[in-house]
Amino acid sequence: SEGTLGVITEATLKLAPLPREEDVFLFAVPDLASVLELFRIARAAPITLQAFEFFTDACLARVTRNLGVRPPFTDSASHYVLVEIERPTDASITENWLEEVLGSGFVIDGTMAQSTREAEEFWTLREGISESLASTGLPHKNDVALPIASLHGFCSELAEFFGTHYAGWEICNFGHIGDGNLHINIMKPDDLPVAEFRARTKAVDRDLFGIVRKYGGSISAEHGIGLLKKEFLGFSRSPVEIAYFRAMKAVFDPAGVLNPGKIWDASPE
Repeated sequence: SEGTLGVITEATLKLAPLPREEDVFLFAVPDLASVLELFRIARAAPITLQAFEFFTDACLARVTRNLGVRPPFTDSASHYVLVEIERPTDASITENWLEEVLGSGFVIDGTMAQSTREAEEFWTLREGISESLASTGLPHKNDVALPIASLHGFCSELAEFFGTHYAGWEICNFGHIGDGNLHINIMKPDDLPVAEFRARTKAVDRDLFGIVRKYGGSISAEHGIGLLKKEFLGFSRSPVEIAYFRAMKAVFDPAGVLNPGKIWDASPE
């Protein structure tokens, strides 16, 4: 609730067993449909997924340029997938799964980290994206979530939208496929003044959130509504839901003193 309904007075922690050693893989695939198919195969396999991340070639290009790391494969691809699993006690399980993936026909290339250092290098390609986008340009960021079954349709329509209305703008997408979380980064064209870019991305947001609404998604996945997205809350929540939100706010915070200005412009009274 972004601190709008109360303050935390107590937290309960649940202990879990320490995970076993991890194996980290990196795959190159031709499109988002292949990313989703790889996810389906990974979910069906007798392995424990710890992470399943994807990023596009545009993201990789910014990372290699900014951090000076080398591309992971000789041949380029449009999408890359980083998979981390808990190492099975039976090594044949991993071998059989990897053989299935590489023999599936939709994976261009793939490799398994052979050391802790190589695993860290794979993760750098993913974790270095946000830093690299900011270091090599000016990104306008959006963090949305879609049902996994809707990701392909959403991304296809998103690409068509930008190709029609914002041709030449670079879009750098990456995210956590397992929970449908997609980070959409619109890079400022070099010849466009910053003020004009910020004004135009305001209009982009409204159209983008309209596509999110069409596919039953959320306009904010990890970072809440806050100040920047409160005028767009109706794209993810119905008038009835918003009325319930306001009623709850009135019960817990009738004076409107808890995190004022976030989500709501003023007290719901």
